Amino acid sequence: MGKSETAVELFQKGFNCAQSVFCTFGMETGLSKETCLRISGSFGAGMARRAETCGAVTGALMVLGLRHGMVKEGDVEAKKRNYDEANNFMTRFEQKNGSVLCRELLGCNISTPEGSKTATDRKLTKTLCPQFIRSSVELLEK
Repeated sequence: MGKSETAVELFQKGFNCAQSVFCTFGMETGLSKETCLRISGSFGAGMARRAETCGAVTGALMVLGLRHGMVKEGDVEAKKRNYDEANNFMTRFEQKNGSVLCRELLGCNISTPEGSKTATDRKLTKTLCPQFIRSSVELLEK
């Protein structure tokens, strides 16, 4: 099973979009599945169900931090590289999907009762969210 399928399977098991992306890659760095799920647990549904930055994007940004994040005081090159990688990822995701914002990607604001009902009625988390998760994973693999 490829990483895209692994991430979508986690999402289908009830984990949020950020957890699904982050956990798929985070365990490769030696983090436990439980730690990965806890770290990314608040970022789903556009960050705490606020319909802001898509969880598939924030999960990917956490992965990029694991890969490229600054860990030594004063290492401005690592800091710059991390931001460059993150900005590049976000640009590519936005080009592929039209936005990085959950409410724009879904076409409704799930942070409101009306938007949440629309998303449920239209089954957006079953049809659209897996696409965004796959997109994030594919972009991370490049």
